[in-house]
Amino acid sequence: MSQHILTAVAWPYANGPRHIGHVSGFGVPSDIFSRYQRMAGNKVLMVSGTDEHGTPIQVQADKEGVSAKELADRYNRVIAEDLTGLGLAYDLFTRTTTKNHYAVTQEIFKGLYDNGYIFPKTTMGAISPSTGRTLPDRYIEGTCPICGYDGARGDQCDNCGNQLDPIQLINPVSRINGETPVFAETEHFMLDLPAFAEVLGSYLQSKQGEWRPNVLKFALNLLGDLQPRAISRDLDWGVPIPLDGWRDQPNKRLYVWFDAVIGYLSASIEWARRSGDPDAWRQWWQHPDARGYYFMGKDNIVFHAEIWPAMLFGYSGRGDRGGTPGSLGALNAPSEVVSSEFLTMEGRKFSSSRQVVIYVRDFLERYDADALRYYIAVAGPENQDTDFTWQEFVNRNNGELVAAWGNLVNRSISMAAKNFGAVPEAGDLTDADRGLLERSRNAFGPVGAELGRSRFKNAITEALDVVREANKYLAEQEPWKLKGDPERQKSILHVALQVVDDAKTMLTPFLPSSSNKVHAMLGGEGVWSGMPEIREVDEDGGDPYPVITGDYDDAARWEHRPIKPGTPLAPPVPLFKKLDPKVVDEELARLAE
Repeated sequence: MSQHILTAVAWPYANGPRHIGHVSGFGVPSDIFSRYQRMAGNKVLMVSGTDEHGTPIQVQADKEGVSAKELADRYNRVIAEDLTGLGLAYDLFTRTTTKNHYAVTQEIFKGLYDNGYIFPKTTMGAISPSTGRTLPDRYIEGTCPICGYDGARGDQCDNCGNQLDPIQLINPVSRINGETPVFAETEHFMLDLPAFAEVLGSYLQSKQGEWRPNVLKFALNLLGDLQPRAISRDLDWGVPIPLDGWRDQPNKRLYVWFDAVIGYLSASIEWARRSGDPDAWRQWWQHPDARGYYFMGKDNIVFHAEIWPAMLFGYSGRGDRGGTPGSLGALNAPSEVVSSEFLTMEGRKFSSSRQVVIYVRDFLERYDADALRYYIAVAGPENQDTDFTWQEFVNRNNGELVAAWGNLVNRSISMAAKNFGAVPEAGDLTDADRGLLERSRNAFGPVGAELGRSRFKNAITEALDVVREANKYLAEQEPWKLKGDPERQKSILHVALQVVDDAKTMLTPFLPSSSNKVHAMLGGEGVWSGMPEIREVDEDGGDPYPVITGDYDDAARWEHRPIKPGTPLAPPVPLFKKLDPKVVDEELARLAE
């Protein structure tokens, strides 16, 4: 039976272009998952957008001599274009500077406040002595007072996992300019996380055996030390606080992390309004059978496995103080937090400032999107930190995409097109024929099961095993030597083309662009797997802005479909570009510049 599947994708920060390390965590995995779920017949809503508030935006804007809005406008468009180029099939990729997002964020705040889960408190805020501006917690680093780790941030220590406040750090410094912050009293609103200890504990314990072990272990370890968390900041760039005496204060705004996670809900509501059914979002957020999957890198686990569920519980009236749902109604918590580990590059951490980076746009100018998608699926940081190297990228592109999958497609279709001009009809089948057909047909089950559990590496490995077995079958059967036995040649090529069609389907979530090409090579008509597009939209006649959306109600279905003898075939074109080994040296030289 069809399910409503929410794919909630981490919001890329709009202070610069995104690099391949970013999209390996949130972008490509979420799209693989969503494309599979659509093919399996589920109703998918994949949403995200650019995260455009907070001090980092203002810092970068000051550096470039532009306003925060100008900076956000520029990188919102750059990021949208890059993610579209990667083929990420969002139902809506929007932004956090919309009127809709402001309204939904303020509604969640008011619901939490009315239920008693938000309260004001005087705290010590970190201030930059040179600018007088508040420093965000994540822009302060020092020594962790709990474990002694030198690189702890002002909001948490990645070494021991404990939540922190900047004032707790030993020898704190600003990541912006290296100066020592000063601390001054300021009043802020706090989210009462301890009030959710019991409900969060029950919620997380119920995910045993469902979530990736690293995610669940990290989240459970934080339960014992939940502290109230500030959700406002001394800033002039962000969502105003929706309370009398606060909404008009020019330097008080909701903290960027608070409004960013609400973006999943606000984007769903914006999508529904643009679809013509303003209540359509409720099927993904309130139906008891709906499932919500959240994709991000491991540095965002705390926000999605604890803070966002706590906010949803509090708004819905679930917590130590009870309460009643706000005007939007009770909301579903995440079904799973699908967190990837970190991707490094040539043994070093990605760093734009140190030029240890390749931006998505630069990558797509030189290489195929599907080549990157394949690399992330088969060798990315799914469950452990991994290292991107140019040598491995070239090896996998040439040895797996070109020599295995591309070779199977090319020689199967070219032989059939040259000798028969169409898909040939099979005659009597041998044990080898039937064995390969059965192997290919039966692979849909295990590949689909792994995709449904976000085990992408296992899934694509299984699909490529079918491709390799088909190549071995052709090498053993040698149909090019059977011109004197056309009936046997027809059977072999029919079997090979059937496996090509099956493999095309199984590889579609990973390689949508090249799968569309294979569909056309096999004589298929119409769109096989829908691709995203950028559309210009506005709110109430305001300035237009780009969103990613698309029509994904297409022909692709997760099933074996018998090919039709007689379907015309044209000589194929190469599916992937073979890369010159010199690419490795060229790219390493760029890194050294």
